[in-house]
Amino acid sequence: MRVVLRKLGFYLLTAWVAISLNFVIPRIMPGDPADNLISHFHGKLGASAIQALRILFGQKDTGWWQQYLSYWHSIFTGNFGISYAYYPSSVGDVLGQSMYWTLILITGCTILGFVIGTGLGMLAGWKRGTWLDSLVPVTTFLASIPYFWLAIITVLIFAITLNWFPLSGGYSVDQTIGFNSGFITSALYYAVLPAVTIVVTSIGGWLISMRNMMVTTMSEDYVRLAEAKGLSRRRIMYKYAARNAMLPSLSGFAMSLGFVIGGSIVTEVVFNYPGLGSVLFKAAQAADYPLMSAIFLLITVLVLVANLFADVVYVFLDPRTRES
Repeated sequence: MRVVLRKLGFYLLTAWVAISLNFVIPRIMPGDPADNLISHFHGKLGASAIQALRILFGQKDTGWWQQYLSYWHSIFTGNFGISYAYYPSSVGDVLGQSMYWTLILITGCTILGFVIGTGLGMLAGWKRGTWLDSLVPVTTFLASIPYFWLAIITVLIFAITLNWFPLSGGYSVDQTIGFNSGFITSALYYAVLPAVTIVVTSIGGWLISMRNMMVTTMSEDYVRLAEAKGLSRRRIMYKYAARNAMLPSLSGFAMSLGFVIGGSIVTEVVFNYPGLGSVLFKAAQAADYPLMSAIFLLITVLVLVANLFADVVYVFLDPRTRES
C-alpha cells in the first residue's frame, strides 16, 4: 500500500506541474487571440469591438491568478469555452470531431510499428549473424529519414505521380460520417499513406533497440541455465530472453503512446488529415488558449496513464519490481 500511495502521489504532483505549465505556456506566446481572430476574418474593428471580443472569450482584464483559478474550474467542469480558431464552435465540439481520427490512426500505427519492430528485433537478436541482421542497416536508414520528408515524398510518388491514393483529407466528401461500409472503406483508403509513413519510420528504432537488448540478454546466466536444463529453444526465446529484453522498449512504447497527439502534427498537416495534430497546429497559429490548453491537458493525461500502464505491466514482467 505504501508503494501504491507513493506512486499515486508522484503522479498527482506531476499532473499538477504539467497542467500548470499548460496554462502558462500559451499565455507567454506572442500574439493576441482577439487580434488573430479579427485578422482571420480580414476585418478592421475598433478598440471597443476588440475589447468586446476579449470579454466574449473570457479574456477580461484580470490577473493570471484569477485566470489560473478559472482554468482549474474549466478542467473539473469540462467546459473550456469557445474556440478562437473554430469560432463559434466550442472546444468540446472541436475535440469531439477530431479526437477519434488521431486516436485510431496514430495509436493504431504506433502499436503496429512497435509490434513489427520488436518482433523483427527479437528474431534478429536471437539469430544474430544470419540474413536477419541485414534488416538492421535498412531500418536504420529508414529511421534516420526526416519524418516530414518521407511524408512529402510519399505524397509526391503515390498521390501526385501515380495517383493511387488521395492527396489529402480523411475521407471522401461524398460519404456521410457514420458506421457504414462506404464511410469506413473511404476512411481506410485515405489513411493508407499516413499509416505507411508512420509505421515505416517507427519500425527501425524498435528493431535496433530490441535486437541489441536480445544480444545482451542471451549472455545472462539465467538464459544459459535454461539452455543447460534442456528447455525448448522457443520457450527460452520467448519466456527467458524476449520477456526480459522487452522491458526497456516497453517504457519507450508507453511514452510514445502518450505523445501520439503531439507526434501526429507533422503527419496530419502534410496529409491534411482531420485529427488533433492539425487542430493543434491551427490553434497555435491563432493563439487559441482554450483549445491549446484542452489538447495539452489531453496529452498530459495520456502520458501519465501510459506511464502508469507501463508500471503495472512491469510488475508482471519483472518479478524484481514486486515489493512485499
